[in-house]
Amino acid sequence: MKLVVGLGNPGPRYARTRHNAGFRVAECFAARHAIALDAERFGGIFGRGRVAIAGSAPLDVGVLEPQEFMNRSGDAVALALSKLPVEDPSRDLIVALDDVDLPFGRLRLRAGGGAAGQKGLTHVIERLGRDDLPRLRFGIGRPQTAMDVTAWVLERFSPEQEQALPGLLASAADAIDVWLRDGVEAAMNRFNRAERPLEAAPGD
Repeated sequence: MKLVVGLGNPGPRYARTRHNAGFRVAECFAARHAIALDAERFGGIFGRGRVAIAGSAPLDVGVLEPQEFMNRSGDAVALALSKLPVEDPSRDLIVALDDVDLPFGRLRLRAGGGAAGQKGLTHVIERLGRDDLPRLRFGIGRPQTAMDVTAWVLERFSPEQEQALPGLLASAADAIDVWLRDGVEAAMNRFNRAERPLEAAPGD
């Protein structure tokens, strides 16, 4: 089984904020593959379905949005991994999250490593006791003024950014599709580009 985890903060207050980009990536992926995020399990919102990507057999895939605040995200991930048939987190788990150090909409995949200050990923690594976890970072950029970064990530995207998000989130879902079908190295090679055009889904 594969598990896609999106990181964010729960509740309507935070639903459209920059820090919830991981949730929105997970939701875009789930909607594409008709996975209903309608179960309360593992301390989060969870859905599970069969995902068929062109060129591969259908896969059993779960999608999880932890419902603790960002800096406690690891509790839900650890519980889910203890209950679900995810064989190897280094191969079968991917975490989607926001990144202030990437320009808006830029994607960066890594097979493992540190959290680079992202508190949700930090807690996931701490709770699992390992950092060899694939992650998909979605760029939200830094403020152009002296605004505190904490305040920045808890604000909504600008109207112009919100208008651009559907295509950018679709590209992030494409990256998860490639990871599912071909592995993290293939996804890194395709999506970790300085200037990355929006690409069609693997089956298109």
